[in-house]
Amino acid sequence: MKFNKTHSLKEIASIINCEYIGDPDFHITGMNEIHVVEPGDIVFVDHPKYYDKALNSKATTILINKNVDCPEGKALLISDDPFRDFNTLTNHFKPFHFASLAISNSAKIGEGTIIQPNSFVGNQVVIGKNCLIHSNVSIYDHTIIGDNVIIHAGTILGADAFYYKKRAEGFDQLISGGRVVIENNVGIGALCTIDKGVTGDTTIGEGTKIDNQVHVGHDTVIGKKCLIASQTGIAGCVIIEDEVTIWGQVGTTSGITIGEKAVILGQTGVTKSVEGGKTYFGTPIEESREKLKQLANIKKIPEILSKLRA
Repeated sequence: MKFNKTHSLKEIASIINCEYIGDPDFHITGMNEIHVVEPGDIVFVDHPKYYDKALNSKATTILINKNVDCPEGKALLISDDPFRDFNTLTNHFKPFHFASLAISNSAKIGEGTIIQPNSFVGNQVVIGKNCLIHSNVSIYDHTIIGDNVIIHAGTILGADAFYYKKRAEGFDQLISGGRVVIENNVGIGALCTIDKGVTGDTTIGEGTKIDNQVHVGHDTVIGKKCLIASQTGIAGCVIIEDEVTIWGQVGTTSGITIGEKAVILGQTGVTKSVEGGKTYFGTPIEESREKLKQLANIKKIPEILSKLRA
């Protein structure tokens, strides 16, 4: 998430009322999660296991809960609760604005686009030309939709990321300040849910077609001309490269990559990153030919046992 203007280290520290290490005028231009940070960004870290990763990332300001040596060319924000203060910054720079209309006055809707009754279009949404938005679709604030997109009834674009910190009193949600970006010529079926990024974008690439009842988690990037069948659940921070086919009831873990032109057969659990250009099946996931051989051999076990007893 980029800020509308550059802020100083001192200004950011004053928002969250914390100490800082570095030049008070050190430039800060945005805030992001570790996997999408760029120079100028703030990243937060609250566990020793990830200190080095955050300190050595591309982020130039680290919101951290320990006074450590500051890397050259960077700055530190010292907080007793970086998770809380990251939420404070999200609320400050991208606060929630309630809606008073079904289609916000600030939304931009392209020529030839049809929006059926009972749909909601939030603040600062951009929808391109010649789209068809069927009834009861909810398009949350800041969503970007390209040209010639079809979205079927009951689909929700831009719900919060499923991202929580466990505390003694319960689960504390990391507030989502990102967006959903739908590129040109995408088709999205009925009752799909696509969560916005925590700080970045959840992106559906040009020409991709998504069946009914598919879930796409926060910050996931789906490439161009992919096919994703019904009841698939894609976790957060997944990269699906171009022309991937995913059949029904597939589930993935977070933070993995599915390579270009891979085919994932139905009911597979994608537990790790997989290469492109191959077909996969099963849980844990393997190349389909190998997995099917294993299943065929399992069927032979009773026959083998009966021969051993004889």
